[in-house]
Amino acid sequence: MTALPKAIADWFGARGWQMHPHQSELLNRADAPALLLIAPTGGGKTLAGFLPTLAELADGGHTGLHTLYVSPLKALAADIKRNLHAPVEEMGLPIRIEDRTGDTTSSARKRQRADPPHILLTTPESLALLTSYEDAPRIFAGLKRVVVDEIHALSESKRGDQLFLALSRLSALCPGLRRVGLSATVDDPGAIAGLLTRHPDPCEVLRADPGPVPDIAMLKTRAAPPWSGGGAAHAIPEVLAQIHAHKTTLIFHNTRAQAEIFFHNLWLANEDALPVGIHHGSLDRAQRERVEAAMTAGKLRAVVCTGSLDLGIDWGDVDLVIQVGAPKNVKRLVQRIGRANHRYNAPSKALLVPANRFEVVECVAALEAAREGDLDGEPRGPGPRDVLCQHILLRACAGPFDAETLYSEVITAGPYSNLSRAEFDDCLDFCATGGYALRAYDRWQRLKRREDGLWQLRDPRAAARIRMNAGTIQDSDTLKVRLRHNRGGRALGEVEEGFAASLSPGDTFLIGGRIVRYEGLREMVVEVSRTAAKKPKIAVFSGTKFATSTRLCARIMTLLQAGNWPALPAHTADWLHLQRSVSRLPAPGRLLLESFPHDGRAHFCVYGFAGRNAQQTLGLLLTKRMEESGLAPMGFVASDYATLIWGLDPVTDPAPLFDRAGLRAGLEGWLASNALMKRSFRGVATIAGLIERNAPGARKSGRQATFSSDILYDTLQKYDPDHLLLRITREEAMRGLVDFARIEEMLDRIGGRIDHMRLDRISPFAAPLLLEVGKVPVAGMAEERLLAEAEAVMAAAGLPD
Repeated sequence: MTALPKAIADWFGARGWQMHPHQSELLNRADAPALLLIAPTGGGKTLAGFLPTLAELADGGHTGLHTLYVSPLKALAADIKRNLHAPVEEMGLPIRIEDRTGDTTSSARKRQRADPPHILLTTPESLALLTSYEDAPRIFAGLKRVVVDEIHALSESKRGDQLFLALSRLSALCPGLRRVGLSATVDDPGAIAGLLTRHPDPCEVLRADPGPVPDIAMLKTRAAPPWSGGGAAHAIPEVLAQIHAHKTTLIFHNTRAQAEIFFHNLWLANEDALPVGIHHGSLDRAQRERVEAAMTAGKLRAVVCTGSLDLGIDWGDVDLVIQVGAPKNVKRLVQRIGRANHRYNAPSKALLVPANRFEVVECVAALEAAREGDLDGEPRGPGPRDVLCQHILLRACAGPFDAETLYSEVITAGPYSNLSRAEFDDCLDFCATGGYALRAYDRWQRLKRREDGLWQLRDPRAAARIRMNAGTIQDSDTLKVRLRHNRGGRALGEVEEGFAASLSPGDTFLIGGRIVRYEGLREMVVEVSRTAAKKPKIAVFSGTKFATSTRLCARIMTLLQAGNWPALPAHTADWLHLQRSVSRLPAPGRLLLESFPHDGRAHFCVYGFAGRNAQQTLGLLLTKRMEESGLAPMGFVASDYATLIWGLDPVTDPAPLFDRAGLRAGLEGWLASNALMKRSFRGVATIAGLIERNAPGARKSGRQATFSSDILYDTLQKYDPDHLLLRITREEAMRGLVDFARIEEMLDRIGGRIDHMRLDRISPFAAPLLLEVGKVPVAGMAEERLLAEAEAVMAAAGLPD
């Protein structure tokens, strides 16, 4: 066993502490090229990651940068800095610790490049920028270790791809660099280890004692949840009672708008004026920081929040987590549960609050999965090439490079280990010329090949603009919201541009838990005033709309076949019995379809259990095929589980509608002309460097960026339809925007086995869909037939048309 230096051992001894086994093991394996530590929240993961560094730096013999710590959150990096400073000072270790994020001043960043600290805490974006400077070899000359915290969160996004490419660059600059990944929730350790390591080197996986089984249950409420909706207003009295009974409660929601609604209802019912805050990504940063500070000081009894608090600050006083709404993903549920009792060997306590009847079933399925440790995760695709294009441009900012050498570096990054040389050359050509249709324009001629074969920036001055636009986080088109004041009022947060455009003076909406009145738009700022209104509009916040995972959907269908459902509340079990008596229940390996008349229209319901995006896409494709078949569809609406279509004629033979080739052909045609594709293209083109959001002294508004990207999209579609960025956009749309892979998975799962129930009335499962928001009208044959019928009626009555 590796012995701790005396100063560190004495510090542990003075507190009566002993290292946990996984901390000792990480210290013993400090020389391993790559290690992934999976340990429960509160199990000392971060200290375990830093112990080898502290031991190596204890004698003061190292100069310059020794360890990089990479976090997905700026706030987490700042929190780790505070938490690490204290023990280092108490141990009297000669170690300098600093952070470098988007909040770090330019003077501090410049000093850090000239004189790096021993330990630098940073984010993927800041690390990528650090590698882009010509003096990067000097900055990283003594680097020995990289610690990646909450690696599971980074592995699911383009920020992770950016990080793993930056690590491939660091490994080239620092042979022998050791990598450590830390996480509490990993569904596939082998896959995460494969991303962390320098491919094809192996990565060891260390598992800590998982600790006590979490104490999780469904909150019992006097009122039954409604058949549809997401507000969970029925549970407000019981949630307030739980807040009273606990020290500090985190109340998670899946969307920012739902968090606002719940906070508003909670506050109206909070007769004892318990101190309760709200925290989500659309709120002003200063307001979020005030809530975090109040939590740290123990001044709040509860915080209504979203994924903005999935990770981050260790609040030991949080003794209860409440998840409002079905969790959609078991891994996310376990991550959130871990925020309660953030201490080693203390069971996390959590309650689930389903917002409607179907969510009751999903919550029970998620509880079973969480208790069994069955974490779900969707398969990951190859590393995105728009991120690779940005990496190539950043590499060029650091000086001339050899293409073969850079390709060899890139394929050591896990997400890009299967990248072909032809795919790499496509990206290099795009960076150099902009592609076939754009190579005549100087602004996209960014790289040139020298006579010695090396590639370099065509204009060295371009480096500043490339760095200004680096990063993979895409700003949605949002506008600031401020209280109206003669000299500029207090900032409240942001709302989406489209929502702001729908407002008229006098309209009210929720933001930060308060109702405000829209006064007007001035200089791209939404000006509001306080109001006493009781019923607001709801701000359309940006943010992720989660889809229920494939594994959880499969569990739900298995649960539906269970029989009498003793684990379900009586009201939900009665609902399932009613569905089975009127129609039947969806079954694994089969597709349930229902046809029934309602409100004078023919309705057709498809229970695909494919997630909201895929069910929405299925609605678009099926209505298109129904239109082609003369069935006159009029509209549809989708949820995570089903798609409901209504029209003039009933579906009698559904099998041809689900022909795979026909669905795919319809999708290709729809995508080519769809406005959502342009939005997706804008994100890809911004990351790849074709579109600049930032320029010296100016920043494009969302409308300006949309306008320029729309022109580029239309131009490329017309003159270069096989352009690299269009290919990337189509691939991403198939995965995320429309999630066609989930539709294909559904078709594979059912294998043509269809249960078509012809009913004389609406079924219990279909009824909630009538109340779903987001109904999509279908313009076509139905409109023409209805108009023709109206003309015939008027003609028969002798009325002028």
